[in-house]
Amino acid sequence: MICEHEIGIDPVPPRTPEGCEECLKNGTPWVHLRLCLTCGHVGCCDSSPGRHATQHFHHTHHPVVASFEPGERWAWCYVDQAEQDVPEQALPYLKG
Repeated sequence: MICEHEIGIDPVPPRTPEGCEECLKNGTPWVHLRLCLTCGHVGCCDSSPGRHATQHFHHTHHPVVASFEPGERWAWCYVDQAEQDVPEQALPYLKG
C-alpha cells in the first residue's frame, strides 16, 4: 500500500550510508537505521538512544522513512503512523 504522503517523493541517495548521521557525529551507538525518503537523512530507530529518525521528522516534517537495514523492505509514514510499501524508486538506495 502507498500512502498519500509517498506521492511525489523523489528519493535521493543516503547522506551517510555507513550509519546514523547524528550518532556518527556524536560517537553514540544505534540499533537500527531508517532512511528519509525525502532528503536521504539516515537516522536511528526509536529503539536507539538518540531516536534520530523520529527527531528528523519532527524538525523537517519529511513524512516517510524506509528501513535501512540489509534485506528489509518496508516504509513508515510518521503522519499516518502506518507501515507502507517501499516506493519502487527508493529500492536502489536501500541495503541488499
